[in-house]
Parts: sequence; structure tokens; C-alpha cells
Amino acid sequence: MTVALTDHFDAEEPVIDAIRQGDRHAFCELVRCQNRFVRGVVVGVLGRTDRVDDVTQQVWAAVWERIGKLRDGRRWRSWLYRLARNAAIDAGRDLTRRRNRSEQMAREPVQTEDRQTPASEAAGNEDHQRVLSAITALPALYREPFVLRHLNGWSYAEIAEVMGMPVNSVETRLVRARRLLREALKDRITVA
Repeated sequence: MTVALTDHFDAEEPVIDAIRQGDRHAFCELVRCQNRFVRGVVVGVLGRTDRVDDVTQQVWAAVWERIGKLRDGRRWRSWLYRLARNAAIDAGRDLTRRRNRSEQMAREPVQTEDRQTPASEAAGNEDHQRVLSAITALPALYREPFVLRHLNGWSYAEIAEVMGMPVNSVETRLVRARRLLREALKDRITVA
């Protein structure tokens, strides 16, 4: 049984049920439609773009392994969000632990190499890079809802639900995130 998903999170329980029964085509369709969302969550939480591919792959492996534990197929989006968020948090902790160990061993600050992702290399646009850098520099408190709203197109209510907070808190965080971005990007974006 092959069940199609749309790009707008309209997955029905039959898709999740098909994946639970081992339907790799349904799983591939879920990955195709929701990969951008997962990547957005990872960037929003991790605040780095150099680890997005690795963490996203870990998320999809976890989805395949754990889909049978999803109790309510209608709540798959919140479940996927939590998997992606937790994987990004774990990756951030791992990076911090490695950096701390390296610093102790070398007794000098670690010089990290800035690697560009294929997406950022393809963009090749300085303004795009500046905006992306400003977004990733936001505190996680503001970056996470900002990415969900502006990069993934979620409503305030959807963000509030998955983050477990009132809608007015989401609204406040988004206002503050936009203010921080305006300040960070002031006089930095060139207009052609």
C-alpha cells in the first residue's frame, strides 16, 4: 500500500500505519515531504548549519526505529518535532563535550573550521549568508520558534502546541526574535 503525503503536514493515520507495517515507500514519502521541516528544527535548536545533515539522518533513522511506539498516529507531527529537537540537543551537548575535552588536552582554545553546507554553497549569496548567520546566532529561546514560524510556516498555535507553551508566549518570543534580527542585520544587508 502506497500512501501519498502532501507538503503541508496533512499526513493521515493511514500513512503512519503504512510505515508501521514496514512500507518503505510511505516512509520515503514522509522523508521527502518533511525533511525540510526536520532540518529547520535541527538548525533552530542547534544553531549551527555544519551538523544539520548528520543530525537529520539520525532523526530519520530514529523515526524508522521508533514509529511503532507512536501511540496516536494523529499526533505524528509533535512526535517528529520532539525527535528532531532532542537529536539536535544531544548533538549540541556532544559538540560541547568534545570541545571541552579538546581544550583540556590542548590547553588552548579550539579553532573550529567554518564549513559550509551544500545548501549555503549553492546559495552563494552574501546577504543570504548574513541572514542565516543572524538567525543561527539568535538565542535558542527565540531561534526555535522563529525557524518554525518563518522557515517552516507553522502557525502560532502549532508552535505553542509542540513547544508546550501559551500562544502569547510564542508571539512574544517571535517579536523579540525579529527585533534581535533587525538589530543584527541593520546596515549589513545590501540592496541591489
